[in-house]
Amino acid sequence: MTRAMGAAMRRIHVGNALSAFGLGFTVPYLYVYVAQVRGLGAMTAGLVLAVFAVAALIVLPFAGRAIVRRGPLPVLLAALVTAALGALSLGLAGSAVGVLAAAAVLGAGQAVMQPALATMIVDCSSADTRSRAFAMQFFLQNLGLGVGGLIGGHLVDTTRVSSFTLLFAIEAAMFLLLVVVMATVRMPHSPRMDAPARSAKGSWKQLLGNRAMVQLSVLGFVLFFACYGQFESGLSAFGVEAAGISTSALGTALAANTLMIVVAQFAVLKFVERRRRSRVIAGVGLIWAVAWLAAGYAGLGHGSQEMATAAFVSTYALFGLGEAMLSPTVAPLVADLAPEGLAGQYNSAFALVKQLALAVGPAVGGPMGASLHAPYVLTFLLFSLGITVLALRLGRRLTAVQDQPWPARGSRVVTRGGTPAEPVAAEA
Repeated sequence: MTRAMGAAMRRIHVGNALSAFGLGFTVPYLYVYVAQVRGLGAMTAGLVLAVFAVAALIVLPFAGRAIVRRGPLPVLLAALVTAALGALSLGLAGSAVGVLAAAAVLGAGQAVMQPALATMIVDCSSADTRSRAFAMQFFLQNLGLGVGGLIGGHLVDTTRVSSFTLLFAIEAAMFLLLVVVMATVRMPHSPRMDAPARSAKGSWKQLLGNRAMVQLSVLGFVLFFACYGQFESGLSAFGVEAAGISTSALGTALAANTLMIVVAQFAVLKFVERRRRSRVIAGVGLIWAVAWLAAGYAGLGHGSQEMATAAFVSTYALFGLGEAMLSPTVAPLVADLAPEGLAGQYNSAFALVKQLALAVGPAVGGPMGASLHAPYVLTFLLFSLGITVLALRLGRRLTAVQDQPWPARGSRVVTRGGTPAEPVAAEA
């Protein structure tokens, strides 16, 4: 990594921390703000959450193409200004229409930030530093969300609308501050695809023709559906209804998840980056299967309430361990599967898969976790084991340097977008 790339990476990491810090101020309190503080009811609050997902699904296909053609930095700056406008509007909106419109703007801006920042990390890192860079990104995101949520919790007052307006104003200010920080980034030159050379339709056709990327996208959907899509919906409902978990214990469980990520992220990095990526992901599936068994004991076992609470908190902690293993594994793999110049397209496609899973996950898991307790645990236990199976199958599709690039760096170059049939795989 050159000095210029290192300087750019430091600003990117500051950007990740600031954006997560701003989001932490409002994300935990969005439902309460819309339903109770603004008095718009649970239905409108639910629609706001749905609008976030729909906005992301609409803009992400276009975001990938824009990143490829214009570069990630201009797209990120536009997304930040959009998100700032949406956040400020949401804090001032008093009607259902105004809240939903503001949520759509904020959701669109937030959705585009993710692949733009990921592509900047790819452009400013080498194969040797990419896993650590994505691990740092994930660490800072969780730290920023946690600190922002903690401070926001001390600022809000459900009897005063102005306190929530302040939170959304702070979030907007963080996005605008990030615009200033990122405007100083000097990105290294990276290939861009001109419109005559490759149409948007052709880019998506090429992506869908990459069997390894398609398999990784399917695996990614299951990962996000079975874990992230359950955190604040099915799993929390299961804990309250089946295990009798109090709201304070639920908060402790969420804190345990964040704490595990913060503590374990760099402890597991050296272990993870020396092993095959497909086997690391397969191991995460097994860890999450144990997490679901712990959740099953909490809600379906016959132990004391203290034991049930401990098992439930352990569930969230085990999920955090798996997340810490995934952050330096999956995102760099997406980058290595992308042909030269198309990292933005691939990052946006994977972000689209993630958003789809996060939209479907709560819709499926929420009702099941609240009422179908045993089927809920069994279903997601099987999904976790499915992660292991899908990861091992993906490993057979990857080249040797895509699956385990580190031992090969002394004698080979990591081939991006390759297939197992290429000569580089035969050298394994």
